[in-house]
Amino acid sequence: MRKIGVVSVARSDCGIYRPLLRKIEAEPDLQLYLIVTGMHLSPEFGLTVNDIKADGIKIADHVEMLLSSDSPEGTAKSIGLGAIGFSQIFSRTKLDMIVVLGDRFEMFSAAIAALPFKIPVMHIHGGEVTEGAIDDALRHSITKLSHIHCVSTPEYARRVRQLGEDPWRIKVTGAPSLDNLNTLSLLKANDLAQKFNLDLSPPPCTCYLSPCYSRI
Repeated sequence: MRKIGVVSVARSDCGIYRPLLRKIEAEPDLQLYLIVTGMHLSPEFGLTVNDIKADGIKIADHVEMLLSSDSPEGTAKSIGLGAIGFSQIFSRTKLDMIVVLGDRFEMFSAAIAALPFKIPVMHIHGGEVTEGAIDDALRHSITKLSHIHCVSTPEYARRVRQLGEDPWRIKVTGAPSLDNLNTLSLLKANDLAQKFNLDLSPPPCTCYLSPCYSRI
């Protein structure tokens, strides 16, 4: 059985991860080892670790790393604390792979800590671009620290190849969160109208699209 470590840092990655976590849990040859850190453990940001617990997903470990500071020094210190915390987990727990996502500095801490332990890293949503932020530097750094790249579009696959990654390591898997559409329970139109006091007569999509149809 292979033990797969998955790093979750905030509510923003929970919905993206959910289909993957369920798949890992359902696979008899895999064992999920979910590590929570960052905003999940901060009362200031709502202790969103409780959202994971409410989802019924078992949390295996946690890393306290987030300082209550948005300053450059605070962020840099948080990265250092994260690297220390993840290194302690990796030294006592045999993981066959870790999964990280996106461009958060907490994810970077996990990826860089895995390097000396020679733990294979799978990175989701690499190759993307966020202009005017440090996200790009973190995302591309995580790419270079990773071994398998699950990207959402061929364009992002091309960008990961530009970073020097071997093509066979890059898989265009799409956005994992889209798989939630297969299990999402949608409100019926009447229930939606009643809940939010909306007038859905005529249907709003029909109203929006009708000018387009008239030009075809």
